[in-house]
Amino acid sequence: MKNKYLIAVLFFNLLLLQQITGQSIRKSFVEMTDYEKEELVDALYELRNGPDLLNDLANFHGEFFNSDNTADPTRLDLHFNLPDETSREIFLAWHRRMIFELEQAIQEINPEISLGYWDSSVYQSSTDALWDEEFLGSFDDAWNINRNFGQGGPLPTPLDVSNLMAMDDFFEFSNELERRPVHRGAHVWTGGAMPTPLSPRDPVFYFHHSFVDKVWQEWEEIHNSSSYIASSMLRYDGTYVFDGETLPAVDPNDITDSRVYGVFYAENGLAQLDNYIVSNTYNPEEIFYYQFNIEAGNNFLVPAGTVARFESVNEINLVPGFEAAPGSSFQATIDTENNTAGKSASLFAKNRTKNPYPYSEILYEPIVWEEGGDLLDDKPIILTAAPNPFTEKITIKLSERKDCVIEVFNMMGMLIREEAFENTDTMVIKNLYGLSSGFYVIRVTDANGEILVVKRVVKM
Repeated sequence: MKNKYLIAVLFFNLLLLQQITGQSIRKSFVEMTDYEKEELVDALYELRNGPDLLNDLANFHGEFFNSDNTADPTRLDLHFNLPDETSREIFLAWHRRMIFELEQAIQEINPEISLGYWDSSVYQSSTDALWDEEFLGSFDDAWNINRNFGQGGPLPTPLDVSNLMAMDDFFEFSNELERRPVHRGAHVWTGGAMPTPLSPRDPVFYFHHSFVDKVWQEWEEIHNSSSYIASSMLRYDGTYVFDGETLPAVDPNDITDSRVYGVFYAENGLAQLDNYIVSNTYNPEEIFYYQFNIEAGNNFLVPAGTVARFESVNEINLVPGFEAAPGSSFQATIDTENNTAGKSASLFAKNRTKNPYPYSEILYEPIVWEEGGDLLDDKPIILTAAPNPFTEKITIKLSERKDCVIEVFNMMGMLIREEAFENTDTMVIKNLYGLSSGFYVIRVTDANGEILVVKRVVKM
């Protein structure tokens, strides 16, 4: 009888631990402890072994990646709606909610673990600790990611990031961020799944988009002008069901500050927690862990009836503006065991068996990052590519007359048609009946071989 009682108590305590999840201090991967890295990797493997949230997120992202110029151009999508379709734009807000969904699932396994971020403007080597076999490098073979570092394009520079911060129009900022190196760079540089619509198959996607989210958060703190026309988002519209649970509806205008989700970004040994009210909306206990200095103040409030905990290896400073009200449960602790040697492992069984993703043709669907060449004002741009979708022929119009070459590529990147034109601004590509239905990319180059414009089209 006594043994049965002990088993019941242990089972009850396990259920309680499963229900406790935490908020997050996201830090650069170089500031994560060995314990955090190990537990995060274990949690990601665990998620693949269950209902497979990672695969579900990747498939959703692939299905709704960019529906413009398809057979149903009115269908909502996630990418490349700017600059001309501001009413459809949800890129930054959608990805903020997406990575939060994954982080919550990770914290259901271990409430002390949060996502890290990869500042690709600084860390640009395939030998960085991010790619260690004991960290994100372990997924390349196990999940059939097939990374190919440095082959698809360059990573951003610190100047690229600072130039974004100087922009004051939200939609211009969002468009520049999405299409140019700060977002694009890590996708094309990493290779494998990353430069495809199924990029969320690679766990580094979430480290990269945490950095993109950090850039947006810092921009918003400067300009305070993020605003969407759209009032709902795909997946987060109150109708999508995953693992038997209907995900709540989210208005993108309600999440223009990462602190709505209790998400803070640490940098250079300092995590500043401010302008936040603990509510336990998402988590019965809100846990903020950072191995370096945590500084909380400036309207960081723990109201009566709420539960929060700060944990650091080195230092916690509660400065003016911090308040833990009577009736709240608040702890601030220094982890003297350095959060590694003394930390117990996850209660969940560790299973790092290989679980490769299945083959998908979406992996070979080309992404046109910049419709209109490199978007420079002095480049001729496509005025029309019609009809799109096409069946027999397609007409390309430029803004000025040029000697140029038209190339047509299929979704495997194979050149299937090439035609030269002299001193014209209108080019007609005929006899396209024999092409299979699907996506194609048209590339226009001038007489010197310089790319003038790239356009994605669809064959019916």
